[in-house]
Amino acid sequence: MKAVYIHIPFCTNICSYCDFCKVYYDEQLVDRYLTWLAKEIDLNYKNELIETIYIGGGTPTSLTIDQLKELFIIINKFNLTNNIEFTIECNPENTTIEKLTMFKNNRVNRLSIGVQTFNEKYLRLLNRNHNNKQVIELINDARDLGFNNINVDLIYGIPNQTFDELKEDIDQLLSLNVPHISTYSFILEEHTKLYIDKYENIDPELEYRMYEYIRNTFKKRQYVHYEISNFAKENYESKHNLNYWHNNHYYGFGLGAHGYIDNIRYENTRSINKYCNGQFLYKMDVLSLEDKMEYETILGLRKIKGVNKKTFKQKYKKDIYDVFDIVPLIDRHDIIDDNEYIYIPIEKLYISNDILINFIK
Repeated sequence: MKAVYIHIPFCTNICSYCDFCKVYYDEQLVDRYLTWLAKEIDLNYKNELIETIYIGGGTPTSLTIDQLKELFIIINKFNLTNNIEFTIECNPENTTIEKLTMFKNNRVNRLSIGVQTFNEKYLRLLNRNHNNKQVIELINDARDLGFNNINVDLIYGIPNQTFDELKEDIDQLLSLNVPHISTYSFILEEHTKLYIDKYENIDPELEYRMYEYIRNTFKKRQYVHYEISNFAKENYESKHNLNYWHNNHYYGFGLGAHGYIDNIRYENTRSINKYCNGQFLYKMDVLSLEDKMEYETILGLRKIKGVNKKTFKQKYKKDIYDVFDIVPLIDRHDIIDDNEYIYIPIEKLYISNDILINFIK
């Protein structure tokens, strides 16, 4: 057990596309939530040495200074390595220098900034409450305080977005010169405002052109494409997310959090009332050997390098070819075997979900 994810579900503003586990910020509710978060950690954490922590949301930076102090007191329960990778998600409109200083003083060394787009029209459509000036100021303030490991999230394929508008977003993103970039194709999720308002996805061929443009442009700028949606300068890959994609164990604490311990994958309740009455768990799945091999493969094939065949055999005492019907996929050039790894070829990453479905079948 090397990794911890902590979910802070509170937002002062609900984005029109977001289907994550979130609730509107309420000061008393946050205080109550932090009390129960501490109890959940006390109940489940077994004092392992932790190598990565990721605080996500929601909007962790919606918390007040006093509430963040309480959060870091809770985090001090963990036994951390000296070279911890400690990430917190930040929104430009509510991440102040005071909060950044507190993060720095509490061993946070990686920031993930939710930008999503630089286009004011689409910021309004997505119901984002920041502007480009705030993004630039946040990154400059963070660098002045010594934060060098910064990720920026970008969404592409927003309803009605044109190819030229996407190129403008990429140009502005690259001008920030951050060492890690996560790009996500827009997904129209049920129960979100954009879905209720009957917005539609852009043309799939246009979305594919956008993905290829992003991939090729970042490559020219010396970003390593190491996972379907993630690009990093050398040595700036996300260790925490790689732990997921390597199918390693991790704790998930907080409302709606997921975790993987021993043979069990679990999901916490999304009900704030249940959580704040100590009913943390929503469901858990006890994994069979077949389940674990499927997770290993599905997650591993998200990585550009793919699945290491030798590692697979060491973990599961089986040859991957004896578990999955890979040969037809190789014949169709959907999967490549370079003798050490099997992986999805770069030109087919865009249809990786279809390939993975066939792989598991």
